Amino acid sequence: LTTAFSSNANGASSISAGLASPTTPFSQSTLPSKSLLSRQDSTTTFDPSQQVAGNANLPGALPASVASQASVQKQLYAIIDELFERCFQGGSYRQVIGIAVEARRLDILRRVIIRASEDEKKQRKGEDGEFVRGQELMEYVLEICMNVVQERGLRNELLQLVLDLLNDIPLPDYFSIAKCIVYLNEHTMASDMLVQLVNKGDAKSTAVAYQIAFDLYDNSTQDFLKKVRGDLPKAPEPAPAATTDDQDRMQEEPPEPRESDQLLKELDDSAGVPASSLEGNQDKKEVELSPEAQKAFDSIRTILSGTKTIELDLEFLFRSNRADMAVLNKIRDSVEARNSIYHTAVTLATAFMHAGTTNDSFFRQNLEWLGKAVNWSKFTATAALGVIHRGNLGQGQKLLEPYLPKDQIAGANPSSAYSQGGSLYALGLIYANHETFALDLIREHFKKATEEVVQHGGALGLGVAGMATGDESIYEDLKSVLWTDSALNGEAVGIAMGLIMLGTGDIRALEYMIQYAHDTQHEKIVRGLALGMALIMYGRQEGADELVNGLLDDPDPILRYGGIQTLALAYCGTGSNKAVRKLLHVAVSDVSDDVRRIAVMSLGFILFRKPSSVPRMVELLSESYNPHVRYGAAMALGISCAGTGLDEAIDLLEPMIKDPTDFVRQGALISLSMIMIQQNEAMNPKVGTIRKTLMKAISDRHEDAMTKFGSAIALGIIDAGGRNCTISLQTQTGNLNMSGIVGMVVFTQYWYWFPLTHFLSLSFTPTAIVGLDQDLEVPSFKFHSATRPSLFDYPPEQETKQEDAPKKVETAVLSTTAQAKRRAQRKEKQQRRESMDIDQTPTTPKTVNLDDKMETDESPPKAEEGQESEKPDGGKKEGDAQPETAKKRMEKEKVGYQLENMSRVLPPQRKFISFPDGRYQPVKKPTGGVILLTDSTPSEPKSLMELKAKKTVKPAAAPVTLQDRVSEALGQQEAADRDAQGAAEAAGVLTAVDEDGEGGEEAEVPQEFDYFTDEEGGNEG
Repeated sequence: LTTAFSSNANGASSISAGLASPTTPFSQSTLPSKSLLSRQDSTTTFDPSQQVAGNANLPGALPASVASQASVQKQLYAIIDELFERCFQGGSYRQVIGIAVEARRLDILRRVIIRASEDEKKQRKGEDGEFVRGQELMEYVLEICMNVVQERGLRNELLQLVLDLLNDIPLPDYFSIAKCIVYLNEHTMASDMLVQLVNKGDAKSTAVAYQIAFDLYDNSTQDFLKKVRGDLPKAPEPAPAATTDDQDRMQEEPPEPRESDQLLKELDDSAGVPASSLEGNQDKKEVELSPEAQKAFDSIRTILSGTKTIELDLEFLFRSNRADMAVLNKIRDSVEARNSIYHTAVTLATAFMHAGTTNDSFFRQNLEWLGKAVNWSKFTATAALGVIHRGNLGQGQKLLEPYLPKDQIAGANPSSAYSQGGSLYALGLIYANHETFALDLIREHFKKATEEVVQHGGALGLGVAGMATGDESIYEDLKSVLWTDSALNGEAVGIAMGLIMLGTGDIRALEYMIQYAHDTQHEKIVRGLALGMALIMYGRQEGADELVNGLLDDPDPILRYGGIQTLALAYCGTGSNKAVRKLLHVAVSDVSDDVRRIAVMSLGFILFRKPSSVPRMVELLSESYNPHVRYGAAMALGISCAGTGLDEAIDLLEPMIKDPTDFVRQGALISLSMIMIQQNEAMNPKVGTIRKTLMKAISDRHEDAMTKFGSAIALGIIDAGGRNCTISLQTQTGNLNMSGIVGMVVFTQYWYWFPLTHFLSLSFTPTAIVGLDQDLEVPSFKFHSATRPSLFDYPPEQETKQEDAPKKVETAVLSTTAQAKRRAQRKEKQQRRESMDIDQTPTTPKTVNLDDKMETDESPPKAEEGQESEKPDGGKKEGDAQPETAKKRMEKEKVGYQLENMSRVLPPQRKFISFPDGRYQPVKKPTGGVILLTDSTPSEPKSLMELKAKKTVKPAAAPVTLQDRVSEALGQQEAADRDAQGAAEAAGVLTAVDEDGEGGEEAEVPQEFDYFTDEEGGNEG
């Protein structure tokens, strides 16, 4: 990157510019680190094991005259060894581990773990059993690596040491080994471990291999998984049977020698490689396998491809969908659909609320509302189908068939380019992070497309579906479109280039993107390339420092913005002190509001593993005079504390709901929904108030559009995935959730471009425990939760009141008319009294109280008035008593209840889960997601759960044959036909060309009309 950052605008080198940037008023001097674990360069530290020459001119080095005394060094070592020995005798092994890690002495670390295992053996005196002390210490070192050590090089050395020690144990912890392998990117070790487990032949080892395959899929990139699948052995394919003529010809005619044969033979001979071994290497992975092993390896390949996990998540979200349609209807009725920002807000809320559930009934039932979508609103609405049907691998292409680009036929009505582009984006979201035929399909449409909108959607779809594949050919296709220098598709292409090369750190790609960003005049392209460069440096830590420094020294604020994003993605989840210091410095010193905003927001990405530390860090920033800094502080809280319900974060966000700036209120509402996702009254008493605040903001006529937009999105997020998803930036096993982090980073760019909001769906993680047996089937059994049922129950559905609905405007009656009516009534009563001979006590007329207010012609019936007048009082009494009754009800509940397999289990609930069922037991401690079970009685018949998602998913379009099959299976022919008709109408609405498009017919000129002035019409009045 030295060529890309050779000089800045003032001609200064990047090294000197690092001391005092021309774009910031304060210096950027580097402060010394507080911890030895976050030192920038391990080569400049004092090493007591070296001789005098090795430590010369280093801080901490002793004078040559003293250091040369070997006796002094021996005495110092003796003192340290004595301290270590005391720790060993007292069983304080962790203190020695801490000193060894701080001093970077891996030999001491190895010695500690081995010594702990030997001491345990001596204490047991030859007793049989599992030795756990050494494994506990290795888990402790593993925890230090992931959460404390901030330098990538030291972390890799520690993980390699743990990996070596784990492999030396007779019964190693395979799940810890898998965790190390993923981080070190050792795909060959992963495949070797899976082969070793399968070759053992017993049912438990096979189940462990399956569980590791599921964990690898959750924690690895597509490129890594592809290599592991390729390394697995497979049975040789049967050769086609040769005829007798062919056999005779082969015996008579030996194969002709080629010119390259002699050269290859000479090279092999010079290398000393025997010919037999070379022949064996060519068919290394094709070996003779038993039927059981062949079946196991085929199952592992299926798991590693992600198909099984995606199918199970889809099934869970489909059968457990608790989306509240009343909330969506309220949002729809509260905003004006003809305003594109409001229409997009309702679309996004619908997509998030039904993410992964395959339930798109809201679109089918609101065709008139859907028809108001034009241009980019139509693009976003079509892409929302991809969020709703995400993971529907079997029907994904059929669902979007009516919307996908087609070859134009003469005389046919062209479909909207916005729905075509949105359909390619949706197809990518359905097959997100899952390399299948869809990637080739999107690529084909992308290469054929000539309209910029279709290229825009195709680029986003390619990036999402081909995430982290590192595919050079797709990268070149994207680059060729970038050369057209179109601002519209250039931004999407820049992001897609980063998604394809995610985490690769490809220098060649980075240099090209930096050069193009400096050459182009379009801000949108620069912004897309800046985010793309940040994605390429995902997880690279110190490897991204040069790029970060170069981008932060650039005079262009958009590239400095990209430099902050690069820093956030390179150090995401590490809690790096160096990165935090740099972000805080930029947050208070940069002259661009955008850069300051992203700097504060990025604190959430660095510290999401320590959510409790973020509120304290952004407390002062949340009260900044600059609204952009306040917005960044709000979003940082939402990103880092998502799904935790943290009280400190909520206390900071609640005052920001009333902030005078509209986009700060927007950020506060979105962040509150992220923090409160899947929280109920028992877990956090404030959740009810926050939900009411969101509903009030969306229905307030005087609220700004941006705040209403944020409120609508927040209502979708808080009920994401039918109330069965949380937002998680780390996986169930504690590794970084790559797709979740990427989705959150791109989602934050909705500030500039609303269609990118859909990326947040990549962060939605289903909260379920799904047990599978050795045949990868879902058995029907129950597990135990040692809590009260209401503690982790679904929040109650929104109550809709009749009086909240918009009422018909009542006809007003003038006061003069009311007086005339009262006079007529009095006159009529007087006449009746005079006509009767008996005395009558005058009664007070019912209309006496109407003198002060205007009458209406349409008055409600008395019964309804009584009911309405009783409701508010009754509602208040119920509201006051609700917390007390809920508390009493919860106290009366019995602790402990049974849950069916494939049930919703929240992250805080996992520690209370147990498997008392004697037949099925998990192969590892339940962490959520897919859990492999061992069957203690495999010979007995088992009952399986029926998978409903495959049978009842309805296409978004109207393929008649599929609908007929569904209707026959369900016995509801009429309902199915009605749904098919609704699906076809929805497809027709979205694919229709916008009325205001170019070349359309203009409206007729209105006819002339007469207009009278006040003077002319005065006599008539």
